[in-house]
Amino acid sequence: MPLIKFVHAADLHLDSPFKQIGSEAPPHVADALVRATFKAYERIIDLCIDQQVDALLVAGDIYDGADRSLRAQRAFIAGLERLDEAGIRAFVCHGNHDPLDGWEANLDYPPGCHRFGTEWESAPVFQDDPGRAVVTGISYPTREVRENLAAGLRAAPGPFQIGLLHANVGGNPAHDSYAPCSVDDLSRSGIDYWALGHVHAREVLRDAAPTVIYPGNPQGRHPNERGGRGVYVVEVGDDRSVHPQFRPVDVVRWEQLDLDISELRSEQELLDELPRRVAELLQAAGGRPLVFRADLHGRGPLHASLRRGTLAEDLREQVNAAFESDDAFAWCERIADRTAPEIDRRARSEGADFVAELLRLSSAAQADPEQLAELAPELDPLYGNQRFRFLRGEEPRDEDLTALLQEAEAIALDLLVEDDA
Repeated sequence: MPLIKFVHAADLHLDSPFKQIGSEAPPHVADALVRATFKAYERIIDLCIDQQVDALLVAGDIYDGADRSLRAQRAFIAGLERLDEAGIRAFVCHGNHDPLDGWEANLDYPPGCHRFGTEWESAPVFQDDPGRAVVTGISYPTREVRENLAAGLRAAPGPFQIGLLHANVGGNPAHDSYAPCSVDDLSRSGIDYWALGHVHAREVLRDAAPTVIYPGNPQGRHPNERGGRGVYVVEVGDDRSVHPQFRPVDVVRWEQLDLDISELRSEQELLDELPRRVAELLQAAGGRPLVFRADLHGRGPLHASLRRGTLAEDLREQVNAAFESDDAFAWCERIADRTAPEIDRRARSEGADFVAELLRLSSAAQADPEQLAELAPELDPLYGNQRFRFLRGEEPRDEDLTALLQEAEAIALDLLVEDDA
């Protein structure tokens, strides 16, 4: 029998509006997305009950905004009531999207739920055995909490200590710097397991004592939140060894499909290949509905057809019609044409014209790590611009720089070679 077994969840964002999809999505896709955060939460509750855990920990951002909807609040409490009926406790802290000063309906929480306030406090997981395991947590009083909440925290020795905190640990540039702290700050606290929230990509920041984990959000909400999303089931042995296991609970999965046209010789081959690749994504999603973007790249004869007319949009319509099932649909939000004209790159680079010089410079830069490294600072004005905050955390490194250089070469060649034609 383990010392304790719990589910670590965060960033539920119940009732997220999925604004980036807009009005273009067909009704069955839009409806699935609107219900997705609620159904993912229901799956978390089901998982807790099926796994017979001792507790559910939610590390902030239960709701999508401070003015949370009544529908979202009622759904959250309904899940907690199911846990309470099953004898499973819940521990909840609030973050920047659901601070304590946000609007809240006067609803009753079940007795098995402990909500943390604006100061660090501790609560036992087992009320009949308080020395066994304790959750220590804190909530945001308002949206913007800029101070280091973890600094100076020292947990009392004895019980297995779980810390519940919504924070940016390590200065993750993809997220606002709320409650900023370091892994060292957390390590000095005396906490045995840090249940974190705020960063939407799952990450184990530290797997040795103390264990420090971001589970990510349980349901992707836009194209940058791709792949499986879920929670961690954490089992702690009698020796206090921590064994976390990621469990996907997402309802609709976001993915990126990249298709190289260089081996495709006709429109028919493209019409055959794209659905085959979509079917593979659906299979990998485990039966979940899929929303995806497709990028067509590479050099080949199809480039001319893609640039000449509406082939890319026609492809999108064909794919969406083929995978429009209400239960396990695959909906293509967009197809981006990043293809380039077919050329003999080696032969062309041996010439004496501007295209040859461009190819030689590009090849030299791609083969020289020092030249590639010099490109990164040139991109800082773009990736550091506040208007493009969605690019935070996407700064190109190593092979990304090579890919960007290749894409820049392709764009230049596209213009130059077609101008030659």
